[in-house]
Amino acid sequence: MSYCDWDKASDLCRKYHDEEWGVPVHDDRKQFEFLMLEVMQCGLSWNLMIQKREIFRKCFDNFDYDKIALYTEKDIDRILNTEGMIRSFRKIKAVINNAKCFQKIREAYGSFCAYLWGYSDNRTILYDKHADGFIPVSNGLSDRISKDLKKRGFKYLGPVTVYSHLQACGIINDHDKDCPKYGLINAAYPTMRKKREDEKQVMRFK
Repeated sequence: MSYCDWDKASDLCRKYHDEEWGVPVHDDRKQFEFLMLEVMQCGLSWNLMIQKREIFRKCFDNFDYDKIALYTEKDIDRILNTEGMIRSFRKIKAVINNAKCFQKIREAYGSFCAYLWGYSDNRTILYDKHADGFIPVSNGLSDRISKDLKKRGFKYLGPVTVYSHLQACGIINDHDKDCPKYGLINAAYPTMRKKREDEKQVMRFK
């Protein structure tokens, strides 16, 4: 039984796992989409986020952060009244706020990808034991990034949420070693091996 059997929650989750999860992301719009999916997920299931992904794209102009940064109260009302949308005023406000913060990082670093991938020297991290199924909910890296993002004004991005994002966007390869995606990602992208660092709530998925 592979850790990556999590993708069997639904057909859409399996497609997301097979085509996106853990594949290095070097496109800012997709980075923002992945990051905001994590924001919307707080307290809810990931399967629900995948099921509602097209609704989110419709509500947030396909996660165009420049457009979202200009949203007004009228847009918030529109989103809250969209059928099937998660009606969380605070999360919607957080997405708008984060779009503005995202723009500032782009101004400072040239791109959000340059900022985020700078933490791993533009390589995917392979942590000891993770490929054997020992996966934490957060670690030292996600804690550092979370603290920096919070200083820059981002909301709903604690170390657990940031760790999930690092997995999703390929900065950390947490596919199981028996999952085909583990080897495919490692063969296609530069990697680095690291010892585990300040990991919290390590669970074994095997």
